[in-house]
Amino acid sequence: MRPPAALPAHLASAPFTVYEAQAAALGSSRLRATDLTTAGRLLYLPAGWEFELRGLARALSAATPGAWISHLTAAMLLGLWLPSWFRGRRELHLSKPRALPPVRREGVVGHTVLAFDDEVMVRDGIRISTPTRTWLDLARILPLKDLVAVGDQLVRQPRPGLEGRAKSWATRTQLAATLGRHPKLKGVVKARQALELIRPGSDSAPETFLRLALTAAGTPGARTAAPDCAGRPLLPRCGPRLPETSGRYPVRRRPPPHARTAVPRQPPRRIV
Repeated sequence: MRPPAALPAHLASAPFTVYEAQAAALGSSRLRATDLTTAGRLLYLPAGWEFELRGLARALSAATPGAWISHLTAAMLLGLWLPSWFRGRRELHLSKPRALPPVRREGVVGHTVLAFDDEVMVRDGIRISTPTRTWLDLARILPLKDLVAVGDQLVRQPRPGLEGRAKSWATRTQLAATLGRHPKLKGVVKARQALELIRPGSDSAPETFLRLALTAAGTPGARTAAPDCAGRPLLPRCGPRLPETSGRYPVRRRPPPHARTAVPRQPPRRIV
């Protein structure tokens, strides 16, 4: 039996749709070859393909007209600060407008939602919820403190030259406007509570948790320091600290042991 012809390079290492196969002049007999498997309607996987979220999300959104990647999957692709137990999940979340039939695919969590056009964007060839809409969708899933951490991430100012963007993903005003658009969405009450606690300045979820703990302990006005990093993008930021009043004490979060790397001491250099 003759081996099947080699797949085009762009289809040989990632999931693809039947539309992409047709554009590459692959016939139905080639799609039935043993080096391909189906991943549901209109989707194909090359043999030996190892799970990779971004590639599968791109193909899934392309194979489902009118739908977009959302909820936890969108959060993972956007790099949002999720609790560790949500990372590495393989099921994909896909949303559709209410006017379209619901998503029914193995390995896909379907959502039928009300969404506005500006709440969906295209990123790296994937139709995906905007960061602001993703934060709102996460309100029905995440605990309150984690929802605050994601909100802190959206409103923080990115470090120049390190994050590929110069502006924050959102402002508290924009988050509030999104809440106002969806007053009956499941989780909106928790999202309103989170909005009251969101502040700019945190560089990590643990910094947010520390600020929340200080506030819960009765420390008035605990906030995150924001030093002048102009021209010094690698300058570490301080952790949450007390308000700038007399008798204040700065607080710095210490990284966990696995995040601290010991730097061996170098012997003194001998100068001849």
